[in-house]
Amino acid sequence: MKPRGPHQGLDVPGAAVEQGARDAASPTPAAALEDVTFTYAGGDRAALSHVTFALGAGEMVGVMGASGAGKSTLVKCLNRIVPAFEDGAFSGVVRIGGRALGAERVCDAAPIVGMVFQDFEAQLFSTNAAHEVAFAMEQVGMPRDAIAARIAPALAAVGLTGFDDRDPTSLSGGEKQRLAIASVLALRPAVVALDEPTTDLDPEGKAEVFALIRRMRTDGLSLVVIEHEAEELRGCDRIVILREGEIIAHGAPAEVLTRLDLLEDCGVHPPDLNRVLGLLGIAVHAASIDEAEALIRARHTNLPPPDASPQSAAPPPAESFAAPSDDRAPAPPIVVVRGLCFAYPYGPRVLDGVSLTIAPGEFVAIIGQNGSGKTTLAKHLVGLLAGDAGTIMIDGRDRAALRPAETAATVGYVFQNPDHQIFAATVADEVAFGPRNFGLDAAEIARRSDEVLRAVNLDALGDRDPFLLSKGERQRLAVASVLALQPRMLILDEPTTGLDYREQRRMMALVGDLNRAGIAIVMITHTPWLVAEYARRVVLMRHGRVTFDGAVRAFLARDDLLAGSSFRAPEATALGRRFGVVALGPAELASWIEGRT
Repeated sequence: MKPRGPHQGLDVPGAAVEQGARDAASPTPAAALEDVTFTYAGGDRAALSHVTFALGAGEMVGVMGASGAGKSTLVKCLNRIVPAFEDGAFSGVVRIGGRALGAERVCDAAPIVGMVFQDFEAQLFSTNAAHEVAFAMEQVGMPRDAIAARIAPALAAVGLTGFDDRDPTSLSGGEKQRLAIASVLALRPAVVALDEPTTDLDPEGKAEVFALIRRMRTDGLSLVVIEHEAEELRGCDRIVILREGEIIAHGAPAEVLTRLDLLEDCGVHPPDLNRVLGLLGIAVHAASIDEAEALIRARHTNLPPPDASPQSAAPPPAESFAAPSDDRAPAPPIVVVRGLCFAYPYGPRVLDGVSLTIAPGEFVAIIGQNGSGKTTLAKHLVGLLAGDAGTIMIDGRDRAALRPAETAATVGYVFQNPDHQIFAATVADEVAFGPRNFGLDAAEIARRSDEVLRAVNLDALGDRDPFLLSKGERQRLAVASVLALQPRMLILDEPTTGLDYREQRRMMALVGDLNRAGIAIVMITHTPWLVAEYARRVVLMRHGRVTFDGAVRAFLARDDLLAGSSFRAPEATALGRRFGVVALGPAELASWIEGRT
């Protein structure tokens, strides 16, 4: 018998459906789509095409696929957002607990199928956490005393007991996401759909949310989780892969997550452990690092024994792969930061004595928990903020004395959300804006625009409206608009957020090319494999201070730093540590293992 969770047991709209969906002995799916097709108004192809899908009672299903594959559309069908709120042509049947949804309003379906959106901050707008949890219950007409009785249990279910009076804007990223989930759980739905619930979260926040998802599953909820990272979905009962609106693969994780070529072709990042095994000719699914280690040792018996003291912070062993060589002669630094301090009005100190030097041609990853000061530091480097104390030198000149255009000519900044810096009517106008403001002549503007649009593979889209581009294309356009100023250093704030694996690789290939051309890259990111595979130096920030500044491989060998920063090493790196090697990716680890045999 499943334990009772805080979301169970009250009489709410759809309670009979809720109870039926939770009955483990019932063959009736908690939710089902039957031959569903949907085309958005103005769309040139179906977002979903004859999709049949069933979610069993108490089951957790992971949904994966490239951007535009139909993942969000699928889950929006479950609670009538599609087609009630989204214009388009809909056909097929949606059933919740065996009952077909017909003309129900979204508010009728919400108490039965809860939705947590990708942009969780857009769901939060109340003045305190208790009001936030109460809002959805008020909208479905629940009595005031029932609403009051549910607030505390909902907050407790997500680990936010005592947060009733907290302003949502004061919460960390992980806490905000958990609050958004609490507002859904308060309705006590039978089904919860989570659309990329950990986007923008640091590793600690991501771990908090997935721990909560596991508890929700234990409490008997039926869950649909959309996620780009396959490693997070290994604990699902089933995984569904969508491509261009169709389900092309489904099954247990052990079946789906070993189809490495299919995953990559569908814009899904295959699990590192399975990639290592596949490169070694071991076509088996590994559900954990322990399993992967055992499988490899069974095949390669002469590998070094496990580290006797895994908590030690030993430097990388001698046989670790060498860092990329750099034969360039030393050059004066582009940026020198000394003793930088800053606090937002009426807030705590965000930067506390930061010192940093960035040389030409470097590739630096700035990492740290949400709120550690990463983006604030970046905004100081480009002059969007002015420090309370300390200095920033750009090419030997005090940045405080430079005009914005002078700073922009040396240091470019690409925002985490490209829509925060894109505004022109066409792609070509967007790229030309900066050079035009610099007073360049028409011929030079055209030359630079053509050059950077080719570099980001947007040269055929010059006449397009930027806001009709995909997220990956808008991100590349934002890069192009900065590159048109020909900066010597480029700062990218979370450059792969919201992109599928294929788009992530495309973006990072562009960034790598720019770095090889001599542009210094500063990348702010929470994504471990990006740090390991692309950066050559790590700057770790915590509570507004730099707590580590050194080589990537040296950082990944320091268990104390990893634990203290809540940064999780890529699984290929963690697996390599079991054999005494600090590898920066699956191919590198597999090559090292094969070299030992």
